[in-house]
Amino acid sequence: MQRYTKTAMLLHWLIAVMIIAAFFLGLTMVAIPGFSPTKLKYFSWHKWIGVTVLALVAIRLLWRLSHKPPAALASIPPLQHKLAEGMHYLLYFLMFAAPISGYLYGSAAGVPVVYLKLVQLPMIIAPDPELKALLKTVHYVLVMTMAGAVVAHALAALKHHFFDRDTTLKRMLPF
Repeated sequence: MQRYTKTAMLLHWLIAVMIIAAFFLGLTMVAIPGFSPTKLKYFSWHKWIGVTVLALVAIRLLWRLSHKPPAALASIPPLQHKLAEGMHYLLYFLMFAAPISGYLYGSAAGVPVVYLKLVQLPMIIAPDPELKALLKTVHYVLVMTMAGAVVAHALAALKHHFFDRDTTLKRMLPF
């Protein structure tokens, strides 16, 4: 069985955990009414995770471009291969677009990102209430689309493992 490289597996699972954490942290923070120290702390953590995901996805893409993944399983029908390939393109797009839209949303809101309380990232755009509202919606739509895509991706992997009984999932598992 051909497997993904250890680096590919590490990046895959680390990014997956961070995306899930950012998603649930985002849902939690926006549900807190008003402004509170806890809410502001959650916003900071959410931003830090987003910036980290963006950096790791860039590394992952570079790794993927320079390291050929295992060959597609011959037992999988061509249409499923095309759907899986399309899903991977969608996920890569969303893994870049969601954190970038969040970063732009914060800039339009006039709220800088101070990564890990150490490095203030530049404000790319000036504060703008109308753009802020638009970018908030864009970020929300991208994140919810990513949540759906991640769930579909996970369900497809489980389908391959439990119903098709092929090695699709095992090739990405580190154990």
